[in-house]
Amino acid sequence: MKFKFLIGLFFLTLGSFAQREQLQWLDINLSNYDYPYPVHFIPVNIQQQELKMEYMDVKPDNYNGKNILLLHGKNFNGAYWKTTIEALTKKGFRVIVPDQIGFGKSSKPDNFQYSFQQLAQNTKQILDSLGIKKTAVLGHSMGGMVATRFALLYPEVTEKLILENPIGLEDWKLKVPYKNVDWWYKNELKQSYEGIKKYQLESYYDGKWKPEYDQWVNLLAGWTLNSDFKKIAWNSALAYDMIFTQPVVYEFQNIKVPTLLIIGTRDRTALGKPLVTEEIRNTMGLYSVLGKETQKKIANSKLVEIPNIGHMPHIESFDKFIQPLTAFLEK
Repeated sequence: MKFKFLIGLFFLTLGSFAQREQLQWLDINLSNYDYPYPVHFIPVNIQQQELKMEYMDVKPDNYNGKNILLLHGKNFNGAYWKTTIEALTKKGFRVIVPDQIGFGKSSKPDNFQYSFQQLAQNTKQILDSLGIKKTAVLGHSMGGMVATRFALLYPEVTEKLILENPIGLEDWKLKVPYKNVDWWYKNELKQSYEGIKKYQLESYYDGKWKPEYDQWVNLLAGWTLNSDFKKIAWNSALAYDMIFTQPVVYEFQNIKVPTLLIIGTRDRTALGKPLVTEEIRNTMGLYSVLGKETQKKIANSKLVEIPNIGHMPHIESFDKFIQPLTAFLEK
């Protein structure tokens, strides 16, 4: 048994080495990486800077008059919504998918004061430029925190809110010691292909890797080969500080729009786990509990739990994700 385990570990390591050797250098704004649909940019003049924010706008021929905004997580960009865009446009929905400032193909500022209010406001600028007055808003992971803030700031625009394994369902400041931006920055500078894959394997997929997951590792790891990686790491550190210091958990009761929670119950994602004891760590990121607690806080909300699925339902178990989503949108 032990021999078989060691053989399996050997081939996994060998595969990781081969993948790393083929790793593609990526431009700081992913200009040498193709998104699944045409990309557009709007100028965002904020904080005394002229920045660019990228988005995809996919309007089907059978447009049903309904729109949906898809907001990405911290370790991702709009490209990972490909299959979700395909499914929703087949149903007639117009789908708008931005990359937040500091992520994907959008600008990476030298300095930026990150806040969920600012990201929500930037996102609203895209809708305004397209003349979109009403939309459903779906946020995954960190995107769930952005989506929550968007719904609170713009209830007149938000027709429905969907939160897919959002982070921020608990206040980590109550359990985890504060680390400043410089600490997060030094931590980000240590990123590598092996480290990124190990984190995603353990945190997202419960140790069960599929070849199609490689692309999401490569998108982050390819940046580590870039001479501008320090700027990418700095923006990532600023975003971590935003996530840690700006909880939305205390405002769920203020959400007024119809809300759907899609929760993979195997998820244990929580910021700062390595900084606490095992006893405290075991109380963090319990999505099988957090989903139910959050559903009780949001009036007019529905909870759909997906057993034995982790942080990435729309990647790991697409059919179980898209069915409740489309049913909720078509009501």
